[in-house]
Amino acid sequence: MSDETAHTHDLRIRWQEALVAARGGAAGPDPLPYAENLMERWAEPQRKYHTTTHLTAVLNGIDVLAAHAGEPELVRLAAWFHDAVYRPDRSENEERSAALAERALPEAGVPAGATAEVARLVRLTVTHDPAEGDRNGEVLCDADLAILASGPKAYAHYTAEVRAEYGFVPDDLFREGRAGVLRQLLGLPRLFRTPYGAEHWEARARQNLTTELELLEATLP
Repeated sequence: MSDETAHTHDLRIRWQEALVAARGGAAGPDPLPYAENLMERWAEPQRKYHTTTHLTAVLNGIDVLAAHAGEPELVRLAAWFHDAVYRPDRSENEERSAALAERALPEAGVPAGATAEVARLVRLTVTHDPAEGDRNGEVLCDADLAILASGPKAYAHYTAEVRAEYGFVPDDLFREGRAGVLRQLLGLPRLFRTPYGAEHWEARARQNLTTELELLEATLP
């Protein structure tokens, strides 16, 4: 089995486990066609960072933080949908991704309350700023931002992939926009809300963001 085949096989299993758990063990439609549709979305050619590699990283982060979540199976489903609709030239990706979850999950046998929670979590990734005590939201947002706490090589690879996704944007405009994103993140009281994230990821992430912002600001007009 090739690495790519093993990767997609693992994702199918993880989708099936999360979906069955969200159904509460009730019978429902075959989960695999939904997994195939989502993986096709995550493999679209305009994606350079927001790929199945990112999806897997977020799912892995949720596994690390799962004990903090009230409903980890719903957080995992939200991870699958949080960038399921992704066009770097659009601003409504999270809303469209949440709407996709609201259409697909009831059809897949997920109860209405669970579907609503998944869609809420997807919309939360617009700001990555969950309310105090929102344990599901804290886990999803922390897992989504965990890349920011990478080592130097991995962080440089991440920023290169983000730049590639926005290859249609001129350098000056990209630097200005990226600097705004970094300032918004650094302006949050805390990047990570879970105890694990605060202890293990916060300091390194802030260091990475600050260094990147300083480099960008040195090249801005």
